[in-house]
Amino acid sequence: MAGRGRSKRPRGEHFEASRAGDCGLSQTVFVLEDDADISRLVQYHLEAAGFTVRPYMAMGQIVADAERQPPAVFLLDIMVPGGDGLDLCRRLRKNPALSTVPIIFLTARAGENDRVMGLELGADDYITKPFGTRELVARVKAVLRRFERPTSPSVVKFENVEIDAHAMQLRVDGSLVMTTATEFRLLDYLARHPGRVFSRDHLLDAVWGDARFVTPRSVDVYVRRIREKIEADAETPRYLKTMRGAGYRFEIPKTPQAG
Repeated sequence: MAGRGRSKRPRGEHFEASRAGDCGLSQTVFVLEDDADISRLVQYHLEAAGFTVRPYMAMGQIVADAERQPPAVFLLDIMVPGGDGLDLCRRLRKNPALSTVPIIFLTARAGENDRVMGLELGADDYITKPFGTRELVARVKAVLRRFERPTSPSVVKFENVEIDAHAMQLRVDGSLVMTTATEFRLLDYLARHPGRVFSRDHLLDAVWGDARFVTPRSVDVYVRRIREKIEADAETPRYLKTMRGAGYRFEIPKTPQAG
């Protein structure tokens, strides 16, 4: 069951965080962490930065609570009682009401396979223990900035594909297609720059920013997942093309002119 009381200042920690209110932030973070000391540490520093924190020691009620009031971001340990953070990530990404909420893993599992698994499941960042509290707060803020909706929303539409940036929705053949926030942001970025070739490093900077667990090859994973959602045949894509040795290019077919 989640504890809701405001945490006491952890011993041995000296941290001067800028208030999230200075950055226009006052959002709720759901934290799944079974180590009470780490949970209090995380809660204290996120609250010092102006966030509201709901800590959970086990998976229990976290999905039900999130469905009632979706958080701005999930911060998940992997090894917790009653399941693990990877299983929870799978459930969240399959839940239409929560699939676009950013997910950050905070875990002692630092192996490359664990990082790749987190990415495959749709994680937006992956922080390993031990961690610095300043870095933790900075990366939570960075993930949230990455998914701010545009102030001047517009829709990209071509053939049977519609990309609505304001609603963060993808429709194919008129049907809503579920995407993670990172998948959508990458697709939206490419579709708004048709005909341009982007290197993997450029896409990392534009879409992921300073997410340190993501490598250039990680972009390939997301490209494959996007193709599976927008292409009739993901193996021979019409829209999202691979430019060997250079990166990727998004092509929007020209509409034949009448006459």
